[in-house]
Amino acid sequence: MKTTLNINDVLLTQAKALAAQQHTSLTRLIEEGLQLRLRAQAAPPKSVRLPVFRGKGGLAPGLDGLSNKALYDTADHDA
Repeated sequence: MKTTLNINDVLLTQAKALAAQQHTSLTRLIEEGLQLRLRAQAAPPKSVRLPVFRGKGGLAPGLDGLSNKALYDTADHDA
């Protein structure tokens, strides 16, 4: 199918140079770019399994686990 696109001059020049370098057509380069974007949009996000520590131990006695400053200060002193 033929269509008309308005493409930034600099972007078009770069695309033509890349197509020539890769020995392909500008049409094919644009099609590949569109396919990549459409696939990325359609792909469901991958679920990530986070590790859970089930060992013994915990926070040092007297350390407030809800205070970022307390955790940072303690980590800074341990280093």
